[in-house]
Amino acid sequence: MEKTTKNLLPATKRKRRRKMILVVLAALALLYFTLVNFLVSAALVPSFMEKLDAFERITTESYAMQVQADDIKANRKEMLDSTEEWLASARGQKLTRKSTDGYNLTAQEFFTDGASHQWVLLLHGYTGWKEEMYPFAHWYSGQGFHVLVPDLRCQGESEGDFIGMGWTDHEDGKLWLDYILSQDSDASIVIHGQSMGAATALIMTGSKLPANVKAVISDCAYTDAYAMFSQKITEWFHLPAFPLVDTARLMLKLRGGYDLKNASAIDAVHVSSIPTLFIHGGQDAMIPVQMSKDLYKAAACPKKIIIIEGAGHAQSHEKAPNQYYGAIRSFLDAYS
Repeated sequence: MEKTTKNLLPATKRKRRRKMILVVLAALALLYFTLVNFLVSAALVPSFMEKLDAFERITTESYAMQVQADDIKANRKEMLDSTEEWLASARGQKLTRKSTDGYNLTAQEFFTDGASHQWVLLLHGYTGWKEEMYPFAHWYSGQGFHVLVPDLRCQGESEGDFIGMGWTDHEDGKLWLDYILSQDSDASIVIHGQSMGAATALIMTGSKLPANVKAVISDCAYTDAYAMFSQKITEWFHLPAFPLVDTARLMLKLRGGYDLKNASAIDAVHVSSIPTLFIHGGQDAMIPVQMSKDLYKAAACPKKIIIIEGAGHAQSHEKAPNQYYGAIRSFLDAYS
């Protein structure tokens, strides 16, 4: 009897050891998925981001990455002052539309005088809001365009659970195109996006759009959201992209209903036929200028690229406003 008991002890210890290992592994797995879940929220849910000390740090770091040249500051002030003056007398209305998955989306429309059929859809960047695009709205209005400026989902006044990184936004953008055509069946439409808004515009060109869409202006777009997410996980949180980004991709599919890899502007431009002007700041430290060069090279559509030297991220119109808007005007004269 004593011998049998002694033989059972090692087996019991082995079982306990295996159980402890499984408990530790389960705890590590839970910790890992909690971390990934946190990262998804910290990168794609503005209301959650605002609660974090990291949000203020990221904002400060992003500002520090911008070019702080005197001419950019002076041009920015002049643009903001003239835009504010224009807004005091601009006529328009606020609009609301419901997305295909049930969110209320908001946009501001600005009217133009006369019988113009020219329209522009302006799309802002990551964690932005429609008001950031009002200086562009001012310029387009001066060119005789009707202007539509939405808040992309989960930003500004628009509802949503997650920032769409261009994917859900490209479907939302089609709702605003439908609105334009409901107002003017002869509309000649330009889509002008900045940063994530530019990626959204490019992703839209990879799907079937109305023939009324005549041109796209892509200002500092990224090639694909997966690549950007990988870069920012490392920059902002000092964590390795692999395997976190792939796990985050799975988590986002479960929580947000879309695949990060679908948000690919470079895949879209491969099949685009819509004339596209690519613009990028030569000193962009947030989205590498090489991404616009890669997009330009991959694009199957009529195209042109302008690199504004001395401009940081989304600063091209502030660094060289005459060159920036002159290039847009020439491009639209040729294609819209």
